[in-house]
Amino acid sequence: MPSAPRPLRSLVGALRICTVTVSLAALLSACATPPPADDPDAVADFKATNDPLEPTNRVFYAINNGLDTVILKPAAEAYRFAVPEPVRNGVHNVLGNLGTPVALANDMMQGKPRRAGDTFMRFVINTTAGVLGIFDVAQKWGYSKHDSDFGMTLANWGVPEGPFLYLPVLGPSDPRDAAGFGVDIALDPFTWVGSPHSTAMKAFNWSRLAMNAIDARERVLDPIEQIKKTALDPYATFRSLYRQHRAAQIKEMQDDDRHTIPVWFPQPKKTAAQ
Repeated sequence: MPSAPRPLRSLVGALRICTVTVSLAALLSACATPPPADDPDAVADFKATNDPLEPTNRVFYAINNGLDTVILKPAAEAYRFAVPEPVRNGVHNVLGNLGTPVALANDMMQGKPRRAGDTFMRFVINTTAGVLGIFDVAQKWGYSKHDSDFGMTLANWGVPEGPFLYLPVLGPSDPRDAAGFGVDIALDPFTWVGSPHSTAMKAFNWSRLAMNAIDARERVLDPIEQIKKTALDPYATFRSLYRQHRAAQIKEMQDDDRHTIPVWFPQPKKTAAQ
């Protein structure tokens, strides 16, 4: 029996990731026991922390921390040592440019036309004048980069975040963002491009995945090292920082309701009364 086309298999695989992750989170959440109701301070702290799976999450944090110590951190340090900063910045820009189609799709699903326009212009300008995205020319021309993913799209649609999760390999998350991660994989054009047996495309996708991980880790080498050295509880610190950063991303997106005419578009003439 012939196998399903690669795009379909990729989409099904991404949706399976979402389903399994969210189902597992729901199952484990059902087993979590909140503090006794006669201890209001503990109950309030439990609700504010929103981490009913903390024992399990801490196990995954320890596993991830071990993998990071042995594999990812040394790779990021070697990358920083061997590659000059201007070249690293160029690689970072290229990786960001490759992710633009996913951001554009989410901008549109969020109902943010001006953000979608900025994303589209960034892709056109940086792919051409920026030499395939090596140089961020669009930033200098007034088209600033912004974050956009399907987890943010779900948040804009009113989907609650759910309990905090610390996922193997992926790190801090929640059911909404875990589902969004899987959908973003399906939205990525490179998931659908090429033959399922194309060695070149497999090599490209794996190389891109590895470089995204190393690039992201290299850019936070110093702050993560500082947290691990100074924080009394690094896990709790990372949990708090992730939530604050995520909340800031979502608020920035939701507050961006620009409906004014872009400066490069012909402006209406003002009357004498104006």
